[in-house]
Amino acid sequence: MCGIVGIFDCIGKRAIVPAVLERMNESQHHRGPDGGGIHDEPGVGLGHRRLAIIDVAAGQQPLYNEDGSVVVVFNGEIYNYQELIPELTALGHTFRTRSDTEVIVHAWEAWGEACVKRFRGMFAFGLWDRNRQTLFLARDRLGVKPMYYALLPDGHLLFGSELKSLLAHGGLQREIDPYAVEEYFALGYVPEPRTIFLGAHKLPPAATLTIQRGKPLPAPVSYWDVAFTLDRRIGEEEAKEELVRRLRESVQLRMISEVPLGAFLSGGVDSSAVVAAMAGLSDSPVKTCSIAFSDPAFDESAYAREVAERYHTNHFVEQVDADDFALVDQLVGLYDEPYADSSALPTYRVCELARKHVTVALSGDGGDENFGGYRRYRLHMNEEYLRNHLPLGLRRPLFGLLGTLYPKADWAPRPLRAKSTFEALARDSVQAYFHGVSILRDGMRQRLFSSAFKARLGGYNAVEVFRQHAATANTDDPLALVQYLDLKTYLVGDINTKVDRASMAHSLEVREPLMDHPLVEWLASLPSDLKVRDGEGKWLFKKAMEPHLSQDILYRKKMGFAVPLARWFRGPLRERMSASVLGGALADTGFFDMTYLRELVRDHVAGTRDYSAPLWTLMMFEGFLRQQMGGLEAAHSVRRAPMPVA
Repeated sequence: MCGIVGIFDCIGKRAIVPAVLERMNESQHHRGPDGGGIHDEPGVGLGHRRLAIIDVAAGQQPLYNEDGSVVVVFNGEIYNYQELIPELTALGHTFRTRSDTEVIVHAWEAWGEACVKRFRGMFAFGLWDRNRQTLFLARDRLGVKPMYYALLPDGHLLFGSELKSLLAHGGLQREIDPYAVEEYFALGYVPEPRTIFLGAHKLPPAATLTIQRGKPLPAPVSYWDVAFTLDRRIGEEEAKEELVRRLRESVQLRMISEVPLGAFLSGGVDSSAVVAAMAGLSDSPVKTCSIAFSDPAFDESAYAREVAERYHTNHFVEQVDADDFALVDQLVGLYDEPYADSSALPTYRVCELARKHVTVALSGDGGDENFGGYRRYRLHMNEEYLRNHLPLGLRRPLFGLLGTLYPKADWAPRPLRAKSTFEALARDSVQAYFHGVSILRDGMRQRLFSSAFKARLGGYNAVEVFRQHAATANTDDPLALVQYLDLKTYLVGDINTKVDRASMAHSLEVREPLMDHPLVEWLASLPSDLKVRDGEGKWLFKKAMEPHLSQDILYRKKMGFAVPLARWFRGPLRERMSASVLGGALADTGFFDMTYLRELVRDHVAGTRDYSAPLWTLMMFEGFLRQQMGGLEAAHSVRRAPMPVA
């Protein structure tokens, strides 16, 4: 786990300014405190910050092939590197280290751009081939590791693990993309391939970018996609056995390390299953790390303790006060662009705890998306049943009217909160799912933005992100479609982003056995009724884990990793929230209808509505303006430009 940066002259061989490359590299020192390296030749500069995990003694980067004509900087882990070394050695390649990084340079020589198809792991890397005058950028299949890039007007291409490394160059203009603002206020993050800035992009998951000197910058090329075929014929008992076998294999691959290793343990199904698998594969007690909350409504530590005791782990727990909001400003600096998942607060704390005891931690991330665990999946499937039995021409006016007339009842028992359901039934499947996951739904964003800003959007709606992905899903199965959408959007833009930045802030590597791509492919081949059955999400996963985890762990109500925003904004954070949302920074952009912002604050503080999520989203945007924009002059220069899409 490391940080990488690069500068490439797409036009000629102009000298790279060493101080600029060093500045970009050092902006990510937190990602790799164990060492740093630079490669510099005419027209090319590569930088690397190292967190030593594998081949600690000899795995320094940048790393070269035998004659120095190919050089790579790499962030992540290639878990199957030990399988690839004999194959590449048989092809005539000589290895000087035992690191997975060296596999990349020789795999490039052997297989070219197709080398990424041979890698099993989480990775982002930049590779320079002097003989081919080619820069090759790549990102792993599930987007666990980040990759940002930007082509400057002077013909230099920048890339890096974090947006801050591109900004450290000094040549990237901080012009806000209005489409990114629309997407952020809908989803709480800026989804790939966009960033908050017009000139910078994220390389999408499972994509490569091949840049040859003297040629125009091409679009990224996709090398993998998950296919929800749902066509595997398999009995339930066989499926349970196969799932446990695949889980153990994935966990075992991720336990390769020369430094202390452990796991996050929340007490939920996913992390508990990972710990159970680790315990069965380890000769010594597994180190597990948990956060306890002083507010019992958010505390799962008793369940984590139960798993820890069952598997005799070395269990470390730290209590987080229910009013632990000291990190608010710090989070803005971590994420570089607006990011509004408030669970980033406890995620930061559990990474902070884990780093005191280990350098590598396994997590349960990806379980909900791959096994069908989210409650919203079951709601969507129920709504889809009605949509399939009533034509859109009837549903749209009928349920659209009911959705308009029915009151928004945040205070009422869940069965009486029908407004959102009516609104969803008036939409098609993709619109409905987008509506369900939006932080500020269409009607709220219409009121949120000023007339001038809506004119800049030109009618653009963030639902187009989902529509583009739905067009490549190749499935009409209700569950499979929304799983696919989440794998392309929420998992990458929210979950993986949150964990990468929070862990790297503490120089901690996090590995994700439930995002192993062969496991993901196998699960996508299973019928949906093995994932959600009789109203129970993760049906197969839970049944498979019954011999290994208690009924309380498997079948209790999902709690989540949440913080008490609603109470904070009516109590200890009330004044700060009001100052942030109603102060000068948001007003000065001209993006927002300040009358509506005052309404959000007033109604939430009065307790008549729960607007905590929209208010947090606004606070994080205001923090971004203060910390990242260097003043608001760039915010006033919003314009629209073509955006490459993988």
